[in-house]
Amino acid sequence: MEAEVTMIKRFISYYKPHRLLFFIDMGVALLASLLAILMPAMVRTLLNTYIPEKNIHAIITSFLIMALIYLVKMVFEFIRMKWGHILGVRMEYDMREDIFRHIQKLSFNYFDNTKTGHIMSRISNDLNTIAEVAHHAPEDLILSLFLVIGSFFFMFRFNAVLAVIAFIPLPFMLLWGIKYGGKMRQGFRRVRRKIADINSAVENSVQGIREVKSYANEDLEIEKFEHVNIHFKTAKEKMYTIMGIFYSGFHFLADMYYLMVIAGGAWLYLEGRITPSDIVAFILYVNIILNPIQRLMNFTEQFNQGAASFERFTEIMDIEPDIEDRPHARTFRPVRGRIDVEHVWFKYSSSPHWVLQDIHFSVPEGKSVAIVGESGAGKSTIVSLIP
Repeated sequence: MEAEVTMIKRFISYYKPHRLLFFIDMGVALLASLLAILMPAMVRTLLNTYIPEKNIHAIITSFLIMALIYLVKMVFEFIRMKWGHILGVRMEYDMREDIFRHIQKLSFNYFDNTKTGHIMSRISNDLNTIAEVAHHAPEDLILSLFLVIGSFFFMFRFNAVLAVIAFIPLPFMLLWGIKYGGKMRQGFRRVRRKIADINSAVENSVQGIREVKSYANEDLEIEKFEHVNIHFKTAKEKMYTIMGIFYSGFHFLADMYYLMVIAGGAWLYLEGRITPSDIVAFILYVNIILNPIQRLMNFTEQFNQGAASFERFTEIMDIEPDIEDRPHARTFRPVRGRIDVEHVWFKYSSSPHWVLQDIHFSVPEGKSVAIVGESGAGKSTIVSLIP
């Protein structure tokens, strides 16, 4: 739990440079939601009062106000879609800058033990997913709560008994989302790992295509890729099985939600405790409530995808270089002088044999030195050891 809280705090820190965009996005979204909540109440007034009284002026005025509301909502939707996505893009830009700068600081040991395809997957696919979550997740969460609370405020004002009936299915729908949310998160995490394996397999094969063709090794490469591809296919099939159960169950609960409200409204109408216009308003509010519930379900899916991607992002960001500068270390630019390599020994952690043994040489200032030798003699290793 503590690790998840820390991860969320790190994610929120990327919003800070873009606070203005975030508040614009949330502000117009909340205003659009407020207008949506007012619509069923206006329809109820129209059916209860203006139409029975045949008040043509009030009816026309109501329709004009509704049309104006829809026009304003359209403007708000444009602002939300444009600047909300720009918010996500700018956060993605910041994260990509951070991870690329961090990768430049990592030691050779990291690149020796990490496939290039895995690194590429984190820089491209994972950050693209995080950008979508950065825009949609907080918006879906905040707006959903606002729409549900606002709708029930009016529903309890119109008829408390039917409002209680309308509230009963909600906990079951939320529990359903929570139950399968964790399973989807695990599924998305597996798929992300398999995507990285796919990228790595393709990158390695294409990078060494000359050697593959020279040794007529195409069949072996195809077999290796097929093995990785099968695991990717299996992971996605399992994930979509979980998603199928999740969404089919949710839609069943949503259909039962409508049925309960209509049945409850019919019962109250037969007892003379509710008017037909109230039932219409309740059905409209149920439709409004189901939209944020669907948003919460989407939030669960998006959050799980984003959490899996952000975990992979932080995995790299948390890797410390083997060699780090001291705090407040001085930077010397340009550096001039002679390079001395004295009695250097080196071996890899995976091998007991020394690659370099008691190496020493000097490079005078302003001179170039060629390091020559047979393949595998350690030329690249020597150069890599020079800071």
